Amino acid sequence: MVWLKAGLLVAAPLCLGLGLVLPLLRFETLYFFTRTPSLLDVIAQLWRNGDAVLASVVALFSVILPVVKLIAIMAEAIQLPAGDTVSGRFHRLLPHLARWSMMDVLLVAIVIVAAKSSGLASAFTQPGLWFYAVSAMLAGILPVVLRK
Repeated sequence: MVWLKAGLLVAAPLCLGLGLVLPLLRFETLYFFTRTPSLLDVIAQLWRNGDAVLASVVALFSVILPVVKLIAIMAEAIQLPAGDTVSGRFHRLLPHLARWSMMDVLLVAIVIVAAKSSGLASAFTQPGLWFYAVSAMLAGILPVVLRK
Protein backbone atom coordinates (compact mmCIF):
# COMPACT_ATOMS: atom_id res chain seq x y z
CA MET A 1 0.00 0.00 0.00
CA VAL A 2 2.93 2.33 0.68
CA TRP A 3 4.15 1.95 -2.91
CA LEU A 4 0.68 2.75 -4.25
CA LYS A 5 0.50 5.93 -2.18
CA ALA A 6 3.99 6.98 -3.25
CA GLY A 7 3.24 6.27 -6.90
CA LEU A 8 0.01 8.27 -6.81
CA LEU A 9 1.74 11.16 -5.02
CA VAL A 10 4.30 11.30 -7.82
CA ALA A 11 1.87 10.65 -10.70
CA ALA A 12 -0.69 13.34 -9.82
CA PRO A 13 1.60 16.40 -10.07
CA LEU A 14 3.41 14.89 -13.06
CA CYS A 15 0.12 14.42 -14.91
CA LEU A 16 -1.00 17.94 -13.98
CA GLY A 17 2.24 19.42 -15.31
CA LEU A 18 1.94 17.48 -18.56
CA GLY A 19 -1.74 18.40 -18.81
CA LEU A 20 -0.87 22.08 -18.58
CA VAL A 21 1.91 22.15 -21.17
CA LEU A 22 0.94 19.47 -23.70
CA PRO A 23 -1.66 20.27 -26.38
CA LEU A 24 -5.23 19.89 -25.15
CA LEU A 25 -6.96 19.92 -28.49
CA ARG A 26 -6.24 19.98 -32.17
CA PHE A 27 -8.44 22.48 -33.97
CA GLU A 28 -8.84 21.98 -37.70
CA THR A 29 -10.32 24.77 -39.79
CA LEU A 30 -10.99 24.44 -43.50
CA TYR A 31 -9.04 21.12 -43.49
CA PHE A 32 -5.81 23.08 -44.05
CA PHE A 33 -5.11 24.97 -40.85
CA THR A 34 -4.54 23.30 -37.52
CA ARG A 35 -3.80 24.63 -34.05
CA THR A 36 -2.84 22.59 -31.00
CA PRO A 37 -2.86 24.91 -27.96
CA SER A 38 -2.03 23.80 -24.45
CA LEU A 39 -4.07 25.01 -21.49
CA LEU A 40 -1.40 27.58 -20.68
CA ASP A 41 -1.50 28.75 -24.32
CA VAL A 42 -5.27 29.18 -24.09
CA ILE A 43 -4.92 31.30 -20.94
CA ALA A 44 -2.16 33.41 -22.50
CA GLN A 45 -4.18 33.92 -25.67
CA LEU A 46 -7.23 35.02 -23.70
CA TRP A 47 -5.05 37.49 -21.79
CA ARG A 48 -3.47 38.88 -24.98
CA ASN A 49 -6.89 39.28 -26.60
CA GLY A 50 -8.08 41.50 -23.77
CA ASP A 51 -10.21 38.90 -21.97
CA ALA A 52 -8.39 39.35 -18.68
CA VAL A 53 -11.38 38.35 -16.53
CA LEU A 54 -11.97 35.13 -18.46
CA ALA A 55 -8.24 34.35 -18.50
CA SER A 56 -8.12 34.90 -14.74
CA VAL A 57 -11.11 32.62 -14.11
CA VAL A 58 -9.66 29.87 -16.31
CA ALA A 59 -6.24 30.24 -14.64
CA LEU A 60 -7.78 30.17 -11.17
CA PHE A 61 -9.91 27.06 -11.68
CA SER A 62 -7.66 25.18 -14.10
CA VAL A 63 -4.17 25.93 -12.78
CA ILE A 64 -4.08 27.55 -9.35
CA LEU A 65 -6.76 25.49 -7.56
CA PRO A 66 -5.42 22.11 -8.76
CA VAL A 67 -1.86 23.10 -7.76
CA VAL A 68 -2.99 24.27 -4.31
CA LYS A 69 -5.05 21.10 -3.88
CA LEU A 70 -2.05 18.91 -4.73
CA ILE A 71 0.12 20.87 -2.29
CA ALA A 72 -2.52 20.35 0.42
CA ILE A 73 -2.64 16.63 -0.36
CA MET A 74 1.15 16.42 -0.20
CA ALA A 75 1.17 18.22 3.17
CA GLU A 76 -1.40 15.78 4.47
CA ALA A 77 0.58 12.84 3.08
CA ILE A 78 3.82 13.74 4.84
CA GLN A 79 1.89 14.38 8.06
CA LEU A 80 3.73 17.32 9.49
CA PRO A 81 3.49 17.66 13.29
CA ALA A 82 0.05 18.71 14.49
CA GLY A 83 1.42 21.95 15.97
CA ASP A 84 2.78 23.05 12.59
CA THR A 85 0.70 25.99 11.35
CA VAL A 86 1.37 25.30 7.66
CA SER A 87 0.13 21.70 7.93
CA GLY A 88 -2.91 22.85 9.88
CA ARG A 89 -3.82 25.40 7.23
CA PHE A 90 -3.59 22.86 4.44
CA HIS A 91 -5.58 20.32 6.46
CA ARG A 92 -8.40 22.85 6.93
CA LEU A 93 -8.16 24.00 3.29
CA LEU A 94 -8.45 20.54 1.68
CA PRO A 95 -12.21 20.00 2.29
CA HIS A 96 -12.97 23.40 0.77
CA LEU A 97 -10.85 22.64 -2.29
CA ALA A 98 -12.59 19.28 -2.69
CA ARG A 99 -15.87 21.11 -3.32
CA TRP A 100 -14.33 22.71 -6.42
CA SER A 101 -12.33 19.67 -7.48
CA MET A 102 -14.12 18.94 -10.75
CA MET A 103 -14.63 22.58 -11.75
CA ASP A 104 -11.35 22.48 -13.69
CA VAL A 105 -12.42 19.49 -15.76
CA LEU A 106 -15.86 21.01 -16.35
CA LEU A 107 -14.26 24.23 -17.56
CA VAL A 108 -12.05 22.38 -20.05
CA ALA A 109 -15.08 20.37 -21.23
CA ILE A 110 -17.01 23.60 -21.85
CA VAL A 111 -14.15 24.91 -23.99
CA ILE A 112 -14.22 21.69 -26.05
CA VAL A 113 -17.99 21.82 -26.53
CA ALA A 114 -17.83 25.49 -27.51
CA ALA A 115 -15.15 24.76 -30.10
CA LYS A 116 -17.01 21.80 -31.56
CA SER A 117 -20.42 23.46 -31.64
CA SER A 118 -19.26 26.70 -33.23
CA GLY A 119 -19.07 25.01 -36.62
CA LEU A 120 -15.95 26.98 -37.48
CA ALA A 121 -13.53 24.28 -36.43
CA SER A 122 -13.36 20.60 -35.66
CA ALA A 123 -11.76 19.78 -32.32
CA PHE A 124 -9.95 16.56 -31.52
CA THR A 125 -8.57 15.62 -28.12
CA GLN A 126 -4.82 15.50 -27.59
CA PRO A 127 -2.62 13.98 -24.84
CA GLY A 128 -2.71 17.10 -22.65
CA LEU A 129 -6.43 16.66 -22.06
CA TRP A 130 -5.97 13.07 -20.96
CA PHE A 131 -3.10 13.88 -18.62
CA TYR A 132 -5.15 16.74 -17.16
CA ALA A 133 -8.14 14.43 -16.61
CA VAL A 134 -5.96 11.75 -14.98
CA SER A 135 -4.49 14.39 -12.67
CA ALA A 136 -7.98 15.50 -11.61
CA MET A 137 -9.00 11.89 -10.94
CA LEU A 138 -5.83 11.18 -8.96
CA ALA A 139 -6.37 14.34 -6.89
CA GLY A 140 -9.83 13.00 -6.05
CA ILE A 141 -8.58 9.50 -5.22
CA LEU A 142 -5.49 10.48 -3.23
CA PRO A 143 -7.22 11.78 -0.07
CA VAL A 144 -9.17 8.53 0.18
CA VAL A 145 -6.08 6.37 -0.35
CA LEU A 146 -4.04 8.38 2.16
CA ARG A 147 -6.61 7.81 4.92
CA LYS A 148 -6.14 4.04 4.72
